Amino acid sequence: MPNIFEYLGIVLYFYSDEHEPVHCHGKYGEFESKAEFYIVDGEIKEIKIKEVKGKKPLKGAKLKDFKNFLRNYSLQIVAKWVDFFIYHKNVTFEKVEKRL
Repeated sequence: MPNIFEYLGIVLYFYSDEHEPVHCHGKYGEFESKAEFYIVDGEIKEIKIKEVKGKKPLKGAKLKDFKNFLRNYSLQIVAKWVDFFIYHKNVTFEKVEKRL
């Protein structure tokens, strides 16, 4: 389960046995949501936030922070997903401490 980013206490990661569509999980304390990236002709057309079965979803300010991070780092997240799941490369963890 590689952690890929941390933003204002929200840890973004992949489970090691993930599936398409390309997506990542965001966790803050006991709260967790996932972001699915819908890609058409190599371009991210939409990002959908979904609940994770058995987990309380991110809400309020943390959900807003998660969405803001996704908007700003979507290309990097997708690149890490491709590196990890397609090319079987290790991915680096990055901590972003400055509010976007």
